[in-house]
Amino acid sequence: MTTKELHEVEPFAAVESLRGALAVVGIVLPSLGVDLGSPALKLVELGRVRAEVAVQLAEALRSGAEE
Repeated sequence: MTTKELHEVEPFAAVESLRGALAVVGIVLPSLGVDLGSPALKLVELGRVRAEVAVQLAEALRSGAEE
């Protein structure tokens, strides 16, 4: 994706994309959602997670980076 295309991504689509990608590796972020407080910024709220979920996420990212 180009920088311009990245700026055009809708936050709701981004949340669903991330939720789907995380589901593939068995990770659930319960608080994942769109931050409705600043719509112009198109922020995605990742929320809080348990420590073991944070470790799972880090491992999934490292695994993907190695491929």
